[in-house]
Order: sequence, then structure tokens, then C-alpha cells
Amino acid sequence: MKLHEKLAVVAACLVAARLLFSFLRANSAAEPPPQGDQGAASQIAPEIRAGLITRQPTAFRLLRAPDLNPPPRPLTKRRKNAASDRFLDEPLFRLHTWHGEEWMHLAVVACGDRLEETMTMLKSVVLFSLSKIKIHIFAEDFLQPQFKKSMILKDVDSLLYVDTDVLFLRPVDDIWYFLNLFNSTQLAAMAPEHEIPRIGWYSRFARHPYYGAAGVNSGVMLMNLTRIRNQLFKNSMIPTGLRWEELLYPLYHKYKNDITWGDQDLLNIIFHYNPEYLYVFPCQWNYRPDHCMYGSNCRGAEDQGVSILHGNRGVYHDDKQPAFKVVYEAVRDFPFEENLFQALYFPLQNNFLKTVHTLCGRLPQVFLKQIEQTMRKEYEHRVIQRG
Repeated sequence: MKLHEKLAVVAACLVAARLLFSFLRANSAAEPPPQGDQGAASQIAPEIRAGLITRQPTAFRLLRAPDLNPPPRPLTKRRKNAASDRFLDEPLFRLHTWHGEEWMHLAVVACGDRLEETMTMLKSVVLFSLSKIKIHIFAEDFLQPQFKKSMILKDVDSLLYVDTDVLFLRPVDDIWYFLNLFNSTQLAAMAPEHEIPRIGWYSRFARHPYYGAAGVNSGVMLMNLTRIRNQLFKNSMIPTGLRWEELLYPLYHKYKNDITWGDQDLLNIIFHYNPEYLYVFPCQWNYRPDHCMYGSNCRGAEDQGVSILHGNRGVYHDDKQPAFKVVYEAVRDFPFEENLFQALYFPLQNNFLKTVHTLCGRLPQVFLKQIEQTMRKEYEHRVIQRG
């Protein structure tokens, strides 16, 4: 993805009035599909759109067809048990209200040849999520007129941004929960770029400041937009601090000859000077080839399984890391009308046997554990508890 495209979504997601680039598409899960040919971002498969509208997606055909109008789920907060990755139910207060209903917000940039990845990512959202989600898709410049007259995300309190090459292997609800763990100063959350600083990219090659000992990865970024809009950010240019919309372009022009990874480098620079604003979540919430291709270095994924799979380095589309490709193709090819266990999980298990000779595929439970747990919980909820 081009630097100006990714920098644009960072600006657009975090600023109410000043949007600095000329492309936008905001898709509401509850709104009707746009009319006419409006480019890649409008080509959301009808079955995905239908799944987003229902609280429980139609994909969960376990032993019988599910009820498409289930009774409302009680609003709960999940408190983490310190001894495990399990959550205990408590009253929830963080979901954003939209027209009287509770929503989570997800943003992604979908440009050029990223259409298939984007649709597969959305499919994983539908397959495994519980609460309603409002999708914001940022697309290309044919939407420039609409972009110029819009005030983007001005009423959104919190947002989860993901790259197109991300797959959810458990409900989005569970990463949304991390908003409840922010302290009084934290306004965003990301995972480390690497778990071992001495072999990480930033600690070896970066020519600019970065967060902590190994930097952070921006492929999965959870944000409290209300706090971001109201905060001044310390920086190396102006001692009084700058607001987000005032900071991005000066920062880019100062470091444009030193940055390699675009918006991720800019975010690392920002949080280098403002570490108290960042919550760092564990590596299994942004699991990449770097966590296994040089030997396993994400203990959380070994213990609890991958929660969010991030197939950077193009591994979904080549044969360098077949374990990642197997998961991607299983989700991409799953037909919504089929049984989830029979048409997704069992073929995935079988195909994973072909990858056990590789470094990333040698521990299948790392990739399969959360999928299995999520499907079993859904099965118990729909078939056993509700009979």
C-alpha cells in the first residue's frame, strides 16, 4: 500500500475536521448498499453485508439453521482472569451508541488489488464476532467530492483499524475489550513489532526514534478517538506540543528520508515522545511471520493461540509461509451457507498437516486453538444453551 494511502487513513480516522487526503468510503453495516459502479470498496459480497446486519452471522450453521433474530445479548464487560486468557462477565460500558444501538467500529483501507484481502478480512469478522460492527472502508480518489464535504468519524468515540491482510480468529468483541484496560492517559493500543529487540527490525535498522525497545506494529491499532482529538502530543519540533491533525504532515516532512514503513514509522516516532499514551497488547493479537519464521518467539500464541493473524510480507499469496496461506484460503473459500465445522474447521485441520514441516506450521495449535474455542462457544450458546 502506498505511503500516502496509509497516512491518509491514520489522519482520517483520528481527525474530525481536517482530513488531509482525497479518498474515502464509509460503509455502514445497517445502511443499504450503494447504487451503481462505485469501485472496489462498494463490492462487498451480499452475504458478508447480510452477516454484518445480524447480531449473529448466518455462517454459524452448526447442527441446524440459526435464528436470525436472536434475543438481545446482555451488555457485559469481560474481566480478564490473571491466570488465563479467559474473560469473566461484568457490566459493559464501552460500546459506541449509534441510533440507540450498541456498535463496535472497524476501519480498513481497501485500494487496488487489496479487494480480495479486504473481503476475506471482513468475512473473518462476520464469522467470529458477536456484537454489531460498523465498518468504515477508506477507498480511492473517485470519491473525492464526497470526501471533501464530509466530517469523517466525528461522532465515533473508539475505533479499531486493521490492515487488509489481517484475519480475526476470535470475536472482534475480545480485542475491543482492551479499551477497558486503558489507564487515564492511554489513547491507543498496538502490539510490539518484535518480541526480541536484538533481532527486531527497528533496533537494528531504524534511522528515526521509535517506541520502546523494539517498536510497535500498526497493522492492528485500537484507538480512543475522543482522547486523541483532545490531546497535545509532545514532539521534537515544537515545545508546546501539537494536536494530531497539526502533527502528521510536519512529522512526515521531517523524517520522510528516514522512514521505511510509512505510517507505522510515524506512529513509532509519535509514541517515542509520548509513551504514556500507548497501551501495548500481547503479540497473539497481531501475529505475523516474524513470530515464527526465525523460531517461535510469541509465547502468548503458544499458550493461548493466535487471536488475530497478520499475513504481512505477502505470505497469503506465495508459498514462503504455507501455514498462513492455509488459514487465509480456508476463510476466503468458506461458503456462508455451509456448516462451519465441516466446511471450514475440518478442511483447515487437514490442510495444516501439509505445513507441519515448516517453522510456522510445526505447532498447529497456535493457529487453530482460538478458531476451535470460538466455534465451540458459539455451538454451546446456540445449540446447547438455547436448545
